[in-house]
Amino acid sequence: MNEDGRTGDAPPAAVVLSGFGRVGQAYARWLADAHADGAPLRLAAVRTSTAQWLPPRDADWTSPPRPLPEPLPGIAETLARTRATVLVQAVPSTPEAREWATVEAVTALRAGVHVVTAAKAHLLSGWRELAAAARSGGALVRLSAATGAALPAGDLARSGVRGLGCRSVRACPNGTSTFVLDRLADGGTLAGALAEARRLGIAEGDPSADLSGQDAATKVALLAALLWGWDASAVRWRTEPVGEDTASAARAAAERGRRLRAVASAAADTPHEVRVRLEATAPGDPIHALTGPEKAVTYVCPEAGDITVSGGRSSPLGAALALLKDTLDVVERRHHGFR
Repeated sequence: MNEDGRTGDAPPAAVVLSGFGRVGQAYARWLADAHADGAPLRLAAVRTSTAQWLPPRDADWTSPPRPLPEPLPGIAETLARTRATVLVQAVPSTPEAREWATVEAVTALRAGVHVVTAAKAHLLSGWRELAAAARSGGALVRLSAATGAALPAGDLARSGVRGLGCRSVRACPNGTSTFVLDRLADGGTLAGALAEARRLGIAEGDPSADLSGQDAATKVALLAALLWGWDASAVRWRTEPVGEDTASAARAAAERGRRLRAVASAAADTPHEVRVRLEATAPGDPIHALTGPEKAVTYVCPEAGDITVSGGRSSPLGAALALLKDTLDVVERRHHGFR
């Protein structure tokens, strides 16, 4: 018997991957490497919005096939056919994908299949429905990739600061806005900064959610829901966007030795509210220290002291690694010892 209580010849857990863009492809490659290194995982199916592929065990993920060759069955059929343990969602956080992601997640959870997701839209709109489905099926939901990619902010909110009396959250969780603001402070243009961010894989093709503050507000709303039991779908937010007229404020902050940042905040004493403001942060502030597309989240715990996690650059690979971390978490649940 292994350390985690499974027999040594137990088969690897079957993973169904929904979404096969840059994040999904990176996840598939890294999962294959993790399996080769002994992680108890196997990619049993890949789904897009129109088709499905059941890969052989020796699939070469350096050049995944396109298009996926098998017509798309219902998610329940796929989960049953593969005997899935985990559904991994690497689908876009768009209104168009929201209903699809919700149906897949709810179906999986009710069937006792854990859900690991990088998508945010269905978490916001269906928080209560997903929670109820998870309870009925005895399954877990993990959303690290939706709250900061490789930055383990979600883990801290869910369990790392539990019992420490966290009263508020102050965060800079959107790497694109930080990258753009630094370029504006250096004298660049908004168009030039966005073009460079896209070239480096930091920004999406449509950066409107990043620049409007919506992405930062969404991430902090999800963290607050994990921290204080809020219904994420009921959270309201006010945001201050990054635009053409922000350049002068970014340069003025730099001249004073400060850095302009899009800072999202929430407080336990102000339920279901998130604010995103452009702040001229000073040296010594963890958010001031960020460079390029890095992120930071500070959990303000009056008695225990502030706890900050920072780093975790924005990239498809960072999101994929967060998905892999969460997959290992739900599969390798320890019931004894130090883990």
